[in-house]
Amino acid sequence: MTPAGNKIRNIQRALAQTGVDGWLFYDFLHRDPIAYSVLGLEGGLAKRRWFYLIPASGSPRKLVHRIEALALESLPGRRYFYASRQELEAGLRQLLDGLKVVAMQYSPQARNPYVGTVDAGTVELVRRSGVRVVSSGDLVQRFEACWSDRQLASHLAAGRKIDRIVQQAFRQAAAALRTDRRLTEYDLQQWMVEAFHREGLTADSPPIVAFGPNSGNPHYEPTRARSARIRPGGVLLLDVWGKLDCPGSVYYDVTWVAFTASEVPPRVERVFEVVRQARDAAIAFVRRAVEQQRPVRGWQVDRVARNVIERAGFGPYFTHRTGHNIGTEVHGNGAHLDSFEMPDDRRILPRTCFSVEPGIYLRDFGIRSEVNVYVDRQQARVTGAVQQNVLLLAETAREAGE
Repeated sequence: MTPAGNKIRNIQRALAQTGVDGWLFYDFLHRDPIAYSVLGLEGGLAKRRWFYLIPASGSPRKLVHRIEALALESLPGRRYFYASRQELEAGLRQLLDGLKVVAMQYSPQARNPYVGTVDAGTVELVRRSGVRVVSSGDLVQRFEACWSDRQLASHLAAGRKIDRIVQQAFRQAAAALRTDRRLTEYDLQQWMVEAFHREGLTADSPPIVAFGPNSGNPHYEPTRARSARIRPGGVLLLDVWGKLDCPGSVYYDVTWVAFTASEVPPRVERVFEVVRQARDAAIAFVRRAVEQQRPVRGWQVDRVARNVIERAGFGPYFTHRTGHNIGTEVHGNGAHLDSFEMPDDRRILPRTCFSVEPGIYLRDFGIRSEVNVYVDRQQARVTGAVQQNVLLLAETAREAGE
């Protein structure tokens, strides 16, 4: 059987388990990268709409425009053609004949825009054919977010490199402080970018290096023109993500914090301790659920971490979800730890990985602690180094000078 045939057979097994009659893929102008990834399609032309149906049983069917007749040539199945609007609607009815429920890249009320790539009008058009449309979210993560053994190995290898680069970056900052050498957030970020190149790592964008009040901005981006100098007496936050520079590799994504002095102020220590407790509570919740073979959903894990921060009185300062799925893109297509921004009701599946990264962001500083958790059928485990205390860069500077 061909690779495409194997993929279709696996999808049909999944459809049979979920009780959905078919998975309907659709694209126009390459708006749905999920369809191309799941189906193994190359780019090609997509100036006319195409539909591809994988039924729970039987052969796939496809609907393509007559002037782009070869759009889905690499995929098996009976082909229907259209040109006019009337032919499109008639062809869609033929495609969906006998089906009652189909999954599409659709998210009710836009709760999960990662999955919701099909426009509302197309969903309406499918419904006019007498078919109920449900979200493909769980199917997507089954075929997009579950790692192979090779991908897990790539994640662990990237993690070892990135953990080492993070500690080296803190030593760079400590050395600059010790010698009173000018070092900006941007300078340190670019040093890390060069370290990535040396180590055979790649990323979709440079790491976050945020000092002082900038650490209170979760998605702060230093630039050459706007970048604070790293000075004594402030929080330095490094959020670093990357993967091996080879096909199919998956990301590793962590955040560490340090204080540029010989002692951590009580207020900074208190905030870090609350964040650490929230992080560890979320990890423990997932571990127990996996060990007890209980289903756990993304929103539930977020709620556990958020409760810790809210009880400590910092609820208004935790302004993002607890974590995101990790895959070949740093924000993957699996379940996210979110009851806050985009509540995610999907189950966390075996062989998936996600970040756990609660944070508290105040006016003068912010603290985030991020680790990655990989789940298999028996256990959930953190895949890299775990920060337990705020690093002191003055101590690191003395070590560097010895």
